[in-house]
Amino acid sequence: MKKPGLFISFVPIIFLVAMISLGVRLFGDNISSGPSQISLLLTSVLSIIIAIGYLKVPWEKLEAGMMDHLTKTGSAIFILLMIGALTGSWMISGVVPTMIFYGLKLIHPSVFLVVTFVLCSAVSLMSGSSWTTVGTIGVAMLSAGQILGFSAPWLAGAIISGAYFGDKLSPLSDTTNLAAAVAGVDLYTHVKYMLITIVPSFVITFIIFAVAGFLIPVSSSVNVESQLNAITSTFKISPFLFLIPVFTIVMIVKKVSPFITLFLSAVIGAVVACLVQPDLCSQIAVGVSDKFTINFVAAMKMLSGSVSIDTGDAMLNTLTATKGMAGMLNTVWLILCVVTFGGVMEASGMIQTITEMMLKFVKNTFTLVGSTVASTIFCNITLSDQYMAILLPGKMFADTYRKKGYAPELLSRTLEDSGTVTSVLVPWNTCGVAQSGVLHVSTLAYLPYCFFNIITPLVTLFVAAIGYKIRRKI
Repeated sequence: MKKPGLFISFVPIIFLVAMISLGVRLFGDNISSGPSQISLLLTSVLSIIIAIGYLKVPWEKLEAGMMDHLTKTGSAIFILLMIGALTGSWMISGVVPTMIFYGLKLIHPSVFLVVTFVLCSAVSLMSGSSWTTVGTIGVAMLSAGQILGFSAPWLAGAIISGAYFGDKLSPLSDTTNLAAAVAGVDLYTHVKYMLITIVPSFVITFIIFAVAGFLIPVSSSVNVESQLNAITSTFKISPFLFLIPVFTIVMIVKKVSPFITLFLSAVIGAVVACLVQPDLCSQIAVGVSDKFTINFVAAMKMLSGSVSIDTGDAMLNTLTATKGMAGMLNTVWLILCVVTFGGVMEASGMIQTITEMMLKFVKNTFTLVGSTVASTIFCNITLSDQYMAILLPGKMFADTYRKKGYAPELLSRTLEDSGTVTSVLVPWNTCGVAQSGVLHVSTLAYLPYCFFNIITPLVTLFVAAIGYKIRRKI
């Protein structure tokens, strides 16, 4: 087995970028409905040909690499399916419509964006999960914001910015724990040290969304009162329905498995739908007469497949339509293709060659932090997984940070400031795939508005450049 050179290691990356760029130009927002998957598979085949034919890597090793990535990503696939089921049951039960109703009633349009950002930040901080935050409160705020006339990319940017603030900072977050563990630092030391970069990033993002809310012209053709009437005439709205998301957050805080938490929340939503929204269940279970069968059929449909409700309002009909678990299958397909590509790149050694090259640029604090940031972003692009974007650079740079006398929390913070937050900005990364699938907004559409995710790595580099509170080992 030969060690791959730098040029040959970049060949699959260049090919993938070219394929994706062509796909975006030809297919636009529909690129994730097939073209991205084919592009990833073609790139994987190219990587396999290079690995076996030129590098003499045995097929068994490449296959093991793909299976290893699949094992690490398997839980994410099940979580995605549960988010699809939860979105369906929470919509029909009235949980999401209730959130939309009170959001429209209580939140003024001029502060809607910044409130969305803060609310998603709070929920994500409590739950430690960006995916759960986006799939629950994020979906509701997206729908409410569109009714007010805000564009979906702006809303998605506010939702994702808040969701990844909590995902990055919460002690309950898996990426927060992973970064601390890889760097060998105490969890709460890691969290506290992140405040140096995350607070300025949060404040700047807050200001941007606050100002944008007053400057962005919203559609004057949207009649909010008409939308509110359509909601109340279709769904039974009650603040008691908020008990379901409260239950979800309590389960997450108690560290119950995300799969079990989301599954139970989805099932409870379906049960509540049958009890509270019987007319909607009858509308879903067309052709069924007895009450038990109506409820059973409606519950199965809202959890698993496409459901459309006639609210009497065209815009609201679109916002309340759900696809259940079936709606996540295209995203799962894309993740499987991502896993294939990432597994081959790592098993062949090509990704290691590229990241090792970055170590040559380390001369001082700024270049060390900069190389770490570049490596994590590069891994997010090439390995298409935020966990690998933390693990691989973390292992690679740990000795360098230690030999140069830096405290391990500098490494753990840098890994999170770049690896966690940028994963959702890559169209073929599992996070980008998941969030665009849940929100139905393409990654490239919301990317320019994910200010927190863009600003955080820049703040990290700035802090390193000025040497502010750069800790060294005692």
